[in-house]
This record gives sequence, C-alpha cells and structure tokens, in this order.
Amino acid sequence: MRIPRRAVTRPAAAWSALAALLLSACSAGGGTRSQEALPKNWDELRAAARGQTVNLFMYGGDDGANSYIDEEVAPAAKRRGISVKRVPVADTQDAVQKVLGDKRAGRNSGGAVDLVWVNGENFRTGKQAGLWLCGYTGLMPNQKYVDDEDPTITQDFGTPVDDCETPWSRAQFAFVHDAAEVPEPPRTMRQLTDWIAENPGRFTYPAPPDFTGSAFVRQVLQASARGNSRVPARYSRKAYDRAAPALWKELKKLSPKLWRKGATYPKDESALNDLFADGEVDMAMTYGPAQVPRLVAKGKFPASTRVFVPEEGTLGNTSYLAVPENAAHREAALVLSDLMLSPRLQYAKARPNGWGAYSVLDRERLPGVWRKKFAAIKTPETVLPFDELSRNAVPELSGEWVAPLDAGWKRHVLGGR
Repeated sequence: MRIPRRAVTRPAAAWSALAALLLSACSAGGGTRSQEALPKNWDELRAAARGQTVNLFMYGGDDGANSYIDEEVAPAAKRRGISVKRVPVADTQDAVQKVLGDKRAGRNSGGAVDLVWVNGENFRTGKQAGLWLCGYTGLMPNQKYVDDEDPTITQDFGTPVDDCETPWSRAQFAFVHDAAEVPEPPRTMRQLTDWIAENPGRFTYPAPPDFTGSAFVRQVLQASARGNSRVPARYSRKAYDRAAPALWKELKKLSPKLWRKGATYPKDESALNDLFADGEVDMAMTYGPAQVPRLVAKGKFPASTRVFVPEEGTLGNTSYLAVPENAAHREAALVLSDLMLSPRLQYAKARPNGWGAYSVLDRERLPGVWRKKFAAIKTPETVLPFDELSRNAVPELSGEWVAPLDAGWKRHVLGGR
C-alpha cells in the first residue's frame, strides 16, 4: 500500500506560511463550533449518520486504494445507509488547505471535507491548529481490535495521536529488484551503497520533495547515523546539524554513480517505476510494497521482480483517517471510519488479490474466525510477508524533519553537483 503521499510537497517556507495561517484562524475563534454536540451513544450516532454522504478526501494516484474504496468500502457503507464520495487530491495538504479555507471563511460547520486519509506533517499541522475532531474513537466498536499501547499506532510521525484520528493502514519502506538481473540483492544499507558504486547507472531515486524520494533520504539518514547515535525523532536544529553532514556526504558520493550520472532524477515513484519496467535501472523503491504483485500481474513489472529490505530494517509508519471538526457530515464520517477499521474491511484490504495493504488490527484481539482468515492470507512470492518486511522496523521521524531535509537535499546534493 501507499501512505497518503504528497505528489508535490510544498517547500519549508510554504509549510511555515500554512501553519501560521492555520494558527491565526484558530486564535481568531475558528475553533468554536456552532453545531450541536455529537451523540455519545454509538447507536444514536449511527442512526444520525443514515442518509448522509461522506466526502472522503484522499490521494488519488493509487489505483489499488481507489478500487478498494469504490468496490469494497462504498458498497459496505451503502448497506448502512451511508454514501461515499471519493474526492481525489494530488497532495493531502490540498485537503488540509480546504479545511483551513472553510474555517477562515467562518464556516465552523457544514465544511466540504468530511474525512481525510492523512498522516505525518499534514496531521501534525492540522492538530496544532485544532482542525481535527478529537475524543471520539472511544465510541467506536472496532477500536477494541487495535493495540492502544502500540507506539506505531499512538504516534503519527512522532506526533501523539491523542484520539484525533483513526488508524487505517500500515506501510513499510522497501526496495524492489529484478532477480533476473540482481539474483542476490544487498543485505544491508552499506551493501546497497557499495552495489550502487559498483554498478554505475543502474540505480536512482525520485527527487525530493517527492514522498518516496524523501523517504529514501530519511532511510539513508538513519543508516548513516547508526554508527554514532540514532537520529532523534523530534526535530531540532542541533540534531539536524549533527546528523545531516554525514547524509549529504553519502548522497553526494553516490550521485555520479546514479542513472544519468545524477544529472537528473525521476520526478516521482511512478517515473522510477517506468525506468525499472523499461530495464533502465535494476531497482526501485516504495512505501507500498503490497502493490508490487499487482504491478507484476498487470505486466508492468517483470515476473522476476522481488521485494527486499535491509537487515537493519527500514522506515515504517501507520496512516489514519481524520474527521475535520467542521465537517458537514461528522456522524457518517465517524461511522465510516469505524467501518473501515472492521475486521471484514481490513481483511478485504489485506488480500493480495485486493488492494494488498497491511492491516492495523492486532490479530490476538480478533475473534477466532477472523484470526484464521488473516492467517490464511498467502503472500505472493514477489513480495515479503509483512512480518519480514517490518522486522527491525525504524519508526518515522517527526514530520518537522521533512522540509529541512528536502531543502538540504536540494542545496547540498542537487545544487552541489
């Protein structure tokens, strides 16, 4: 699966401006609701949700996610009297800005955005500004299947969730290789960088601020810091100044060994996938390895495609569903969030012949019939089981790291050629 990626991420200055606007909207009284309080009884809330349409804003570039919503979620919601309108966006921040626009216009109820597929800096910025409806997840029947002490669930890129969003999917950064060309993939990040140096022109990565390219930079950051001390999850200028020099040194050293000698980079993961599919590079990368079997089945990737992760682990995170406080259809958005957390829909999401995205449910908490169903899911040979993918998983850094690292890459790597 993919996390709600940012196809075009704004630079640090844009993020700062957005945060300032959000906070000023709140201080101007944007956090005061004019709607009646939500029912505190789940049956009453579900009854109030009937007949409502949920405007679900989500990244529109993942065909698997889109099909899952249209073919699995929407019919299940319809049976409960709720309609789902999937609203595709190129960047999750577009949905956050729309909520902000409503609030700046004084629209404290009746907002256009009912539900957002979100995580990372988008969630953090909205939380700082009080955009999200909080304190509701305790009502949800399916929350009992979630491990509420799991830090990968309770922390969203270093930001405490604090009952302001519902977990939906897990993601794990991974590398993709063509086993016909690279029978034995590198086993560690150090071996990967050695392989790149020994095979000039056969590797590249998307240019930050593309989400996948940014994730690769953070993966190298964590690997380059392993010999000294782990990079702290919370951003500070001091931590950046201590960790970043080794990162830029490593990436600058790799640059002339990349595809087209690092003179240009793929604009996004899709462009990198095209290079891999055309045989121009021997590896690709993704935060959604569950999509690989589908790409092989469609003939996009060769049948010899396989997924691998370094032994020391890769970045992992959870993505969520958040309801804006001023949503027009809050009741239906909450009911839909709970429905998307149900064992039935989490199982449908996890099936390899479905979307193939990873469940957030704790199997030990599931009824026996669902434990058996999940246990019976067969992982295609093109990808690794999630337990193997997530072994030694490295928690994501705070979203505050993203913009400085993206800007640093542009200055030190792209501009330092």
